[in-house]
Amino acid sequence: MAWRQTAEGGRATKAAGERLARQATASLAGLLAERGMTRKDLADCMGVSPGRVSQILSGGENLTLRSLAAVAESLDARVEITFYDPPEQRDHTPPDLESALCEPDPVGSLAPSPHR
Repeated sequence: MAWRQTAEGGRATKAAGERLARQATASLAGLLAERGMTRKDLADCMGVSPGRVSQILSGGENLTLRSLAAVAESLDARVEITFYDPPEQRDHTPPDLESALCEPDPVGSLAPSPHR
């Protein structure tokens, strides 16, 4: 993929991944606090060691969708992932790109998604 081929793109991707991991772990920590749960309580619910929960909450590891799903399942919670344009970009979409994204394909081809 082209975005992985440059050093700058790699740094940007790493930073975005770290930011997403921080958001996920902060959200999880907030949910635990709201429920009055400790890391040990979460470990017991998940059937894992408290050390594993610490790894997840530290944000230092590459969280997978499966690990997030396992946490959510054990807490009977929901994880939602949404892709959207940042507010500063919403009003600046070039007209030709906007029409390409908003108009249906007349022949129904399976064109690659612009969000991949």
